[in-house]
Amino acid sequence: MNKQIKTSEPNTKTLAFNRKALHEYTLEERYEAGVALTGWEVKSLRAGKIQIAESYVLLKKGEAWLIGSHISPLLSASTHVNADPLRTRKLLLHRKQLDSLIGLTERKGYTLIPLSLYWSKGKIKLEIALVKGKKLHDKRAAEKDRDWEREKQRLFKKPNKS
Repeated sequence: MNKQIKTSEPNTKTLAFNRKALHEYTLEERYEAGVALTGWEVKSLRAGKIQIAESYVLLKKGEAWLIGSHISPLLSASTHVNADPLRTRKLLLHRKQLDSLIGLTERKGYTLIPLSLYWSKGKIKLEIALVKGKKLHDKRAAEKDRDWEREKQRLFKKPNKS
């Protein structure tokens, strides 16, 4: 009999992760959005040629746009296509999600930033987060808490010698 072996890996593969976002902002909510890409961009993403650290999401005319992400074109890309690595890319969200995000960003002062770009069921998805900026004292407190958690783990790992 053939048994199917279940792997612990999910069906997603992360292409890019915004580490700076976790340090600079407090995360309120997360959303998953599709990204409208061209053919050469998908090929570059398969090769891992993307940076989203300096990018952000802008809501304009009832649509979401990814601004500032850099997808480097491959050398083997088509010669008749003019590749713009910094072009603005449209994000695909449901209308209810867009309406709530527009309200929160305009009235309450939240910002939208990308957290990670990954494959999900053969499609490229972008995880965006609704965030507020941290003050300097918040960053210091978060760093202090992280250090304390690390120290607690070290203390619990040490065996007792009695």
